[in-house]
Amino acid sequence: MPRETLTKEQVLRAAVEVLDAGGVAGLNVRRLGAQLGVASTAMYYYVKNKDELVTLAADLVWHEIDLPDPAATDWRSAAAVLAREVHEMIDRHFWLLAAMSTHVIYGPGKARFDECGLEVFEGAGFAGRDADRAAATVLMYVIGAAQGSAAERAWEARLRRDGGDVGSRRPDALAYVTEAALQFPRLRARLDTPTPDAVEILPGSTGFEFGLQTVLDGLQARLAAAQEK
Repeated sequence: MPRETLTKEQVLRAAVEVLDAGGVAGLNVRRLGAQLGVASTAMYYYVKNKDELVTLAADLVWHEIDLPDPAATDWRSAAAVLAREVHEMIDRHFWLLAAMSTHVIYGPGKARFDECGLEVFEGAGFAGRDADRAAATVLMYVIGAAQGSAAERAWEARLRRDGGDVGSRRPDALAYVTEAALQFPRLRARLDTPTPDAVEILPGSTGFEFGLQTVLDGLQARLAAAQEK
């Protein structure tokens, strides 16, 4: 594809595809150029380096979030929608958490999300910095809930990059985890009678919803206490 026919957004969307397949470590300008059918040096026409490419691609995926209308619903429902949308977005792009730990991810996509979150919590009655803290609390819960699945996907991507077989390595990893858990009675009891919803923190699962509603319960209690003063 001639460089003149490319747009920066096309380059970033291609970068997201490469990141989805191989994670941050699997992204480089050579691979991205091959994906787009151009020389790797052409990538520098659009981005300065890999760090900028990761930063811009990470902000791009925040645009995927379908924002609720805070004026059309109650604050708890709107906050829950935002939480589920972020969790599902991270599930589509496991590499985002790794990128957030090494890059400052901020741009129009993340700012759009943050603006909506502040509108939701200010509308609920949180004033000033408390609205920022409430929004951050929900986001931190979602990031924590998404960590396990993202880590597993990152492990699989690393194995593929190194030429390993995910299918053959998974039983070994599971056996190691099981052996460690069997040393402790409460964990051993849960292995004997597994309950998937209790351990899988996925959107829509009992585990994810329990945690999300607990966080929102706490925020609502703080809001009620502040209004009584």
